[in-house]
Amino acid sequence: MTEPNDIARRIAEIASDALATNITVLDITELSTIADLFVICSADNSRQLNALRETIIAKLKEDDIALRRLEGVADAGWIVLDYGDVIVHLFTEEQRLFYQLETVWAEAQKLLVIQ
Repeated sequence: MTEPNDIARRIAEIASDALATNITVLDITELSTIADLFVICSADNSRQLNALRETIIAKLKEDDIALRRLEGVADAGWIVLDYGDVIVHLFTEEQRLFYQLETVWAEAQKLLVIQ
């Protein structure tokens, strides 16, 4: 599994199984050179945010997909996982409302939404 779309869908599946909410996959290919896809997820609290981060990293490692970089901490309400062409944004609801990535990237095509 090396295609960005496959990786993003796998991340969304893992996040859903880990009880993340409001999962959205945005195609930013035409809008940015930093990545092809964003996966945006919410968690109820910092403990769940940590568990979500750990689960995504572990499951993708099992699939031989290596994390390139990690930024942020759960206590701040946001974590970013860099998988090259796929960037994962994990937020508490409060921080997600603050950053409003779906509004900032409103021109991006939504490939997947899991409420």
